[in-house]
Amino acid sequence: MLTLASIIQKEAGNVMEMPLISAVFHNRLKRGIALQADPTVIYGIKDFDGNLTRKHLETPTPYNTYRKRGLPPGPIASPGAFALHAAATPAKTKDLYFVARGDGTHEFNATLKEHNRAVRRYQLKR
Repeated sequence: MLTLASIIQKEAGNVMEMPLISAVFHNRLKRGIALQADPTVIYGIKDFDGNLTRKHLETPTPYNTYRKRGLPPGPIASPGAFALHAAATPAKTKDLYFVARGDGTHEFNATLKEHNRAVRRYQLKR
């Protein structure tokens, strides 16, 4: 629970989204889908300079949740009370994906098609 809460803490731009982020991770874990959480990759990189690259996503570390399914071996941060609560009580959604909008919030999607559309809308126009 602590490890999941720490990932939620690092992913969330605001506490209101923590239960939604938790739901995505719970849904992915139940289905055996890799979490693909950028903060876990960053945690495992010794010389991270603030720019996450494809090379980082492919780097084999115990914390790389793009390469490894399930939770990493331990927490990546100290989660607060809201993240701990969200980890224990996720929102009830079917969402499997989320992408940062660039304003501190995320768009959540249930299908890869919807997610890819959101990625094009929010990430590729930067």
